[in-house]
Amino acid sequence: MEKVAIVGVGISKFGNRADASLPELAFEAVKEALDDAGMQTRDVEASVIGNANQFLAGASQPGAIIGSYLGLTPKPSVTISEACATGSAAIRVGWALIKSGLYSTVLVCGAEKMNEIPTPTAIEMMALAGDPKWELSPTGITDAGTYAMFANAHMSKYGTTERQLAAVAVKNHKYAAMNPLAQFQKEITIEAALNARVVAHPLKLLDCSPISDGASAVILASEERARQLTDTPIYILGVGCATDTATQQGRDSLTGLESAVEASGQAYGMAGIGPKDVDVACVHDCFTIAEIMAYEDLGFCRKGEGGKLVEEGQTSIGGKIPVNVDGGLKAKGHPLGATGVAMAAEITKQLRGDAGRRQVSGAEIGLTHNVARHGTHCVVLAYGRK
Repeated sequence: MEKVAIVGVGISKFGNRADASLPELAFEAVKEALDDAGMQTRDVEASVIGNANQFLAGASQPGAIIGSYLGLTPKPSVTISEACATGSAAIRVGWALIKSGLYSTVLVCGAEKMNEIPTPTAIEMMALAGDPKWELSPTGITDAGTYAMFANAHMSKYGTTERQLAAVAVKNHKYAAMNPLAQFQKEITIEAALNARVVAHPLKLLDCSPISDGASAVILASEERARQLTDTPIYILGVGCATDTATQQGRDSLTGLESAVEASGQAYGMAGIGPKDVDVACVHDCFTIAEIMAYEDLGFCRKGEGGKLVEEGQTSIGGKIPVNVDGGLKAKGHPLGATGVAMAAEITKQLRGDAGRRQVSGAEIGLTHNVARHGTHCVVLAYGRK
C-alpha cells in the first residue's frame, strides 16, 4: 500500500479571533498549507474537515460551509467530529483514503470558533462529549472537574505535587512566548501558577487550557505524489486509535488513560519504533495533569514519574524528550477541531528543521497524542523524515 506523507502545513493565529468567521479561519490555514506544498485548490482530490462541535459552530453542517468557502466543491469531502481528538481523527481518515488507493492528495483542515457563545455555554457543550445521562446530568461535572479527579488520584498514588503541575504550565508558556501563532505569548513563573485562583482543586487557572478560535491544515499525499511536490516530505509512519468507557466509573484506574496506552502501542508497532526513538512530541495537555499522564501513557517514563520528568527539565528542549515546544494546548490554545492538525503541522516543521527558536536539534522521529475529553477516544500518530 501507498506510504503517506505530509507535504504542506498551515496554522492560523490562535486566540479570540473576533476578526474572522469559521470559514475565514479555515482559509488562513488552508492557503498557507497549499502555498507550502506548491499546490492550488484544483490539485486537491478530496478533503476531510474536522469540526468538533456544531453547537459552537452555530451550523449543523460546518464542514459543508467551510468546503464551499474554500472552493472545494464538487470534490468529495467528509466532516469528522470526535470531540477534542477531532483533528487527529481527521488526519487518520485522510491517511486511510490515500492508503486505500482512492486518492493521491487529500486536504485535512480542522477549524473551531469557540468564542461566539458565552464561556459557560462553551464549557457545557464540551462537557456533553461525555455521557450526559450518567455523568453530566447527575453531577454537573465538567472537563476541569474530571481532570481534577485525575490529578488528585495521581498525587495520592504517586506523590505528584502541585509544583510539578505548575512546571508544565511554565514550560509551555515559555515556548508559546516564542510562537507568534500562540494565544498566550507570555512567560509565567512557578509562583504565578501556584497562586492563581482555584478552578477545581488542585487545578488552578494556569493549569487549564483556554477557550480558543483557530484553524490548521495539512496536505497529505501518496509517496509518489509527495516526491513530485517537495524535497522534504514527512511520512506518517504509524497510526493508532483506541477508545475507553464514556464514564469514569467503569475504569480500573484514574491515573492514566488506557486508550492512550493502546493507541500509542498501535502507532509504535506500525512504525517499528519505541518511545526511546521519539525525538519530539506534541501531547494533549488540556490540563497540566494531562501532560504528566501522557508522559507515562506514551512510555516516556515509568508510571508515577511524569512529574519528576518535567520538574527536572527532561521535557524541555535539550532534555530527554522535548514535549509541546509550540506551547501546547495550555498556552498555544485549544480550538478543538484544529488542535490535532496543528500538532501534526508542528511536528512536520520540527522534522523539516523549520521551527526556528523552538527547533529540537536533529529531530527525525515525532509523535502526536490527541485525546477526546477524558480518554473516550485517543489518536496517536508517529512521523518520520524517512
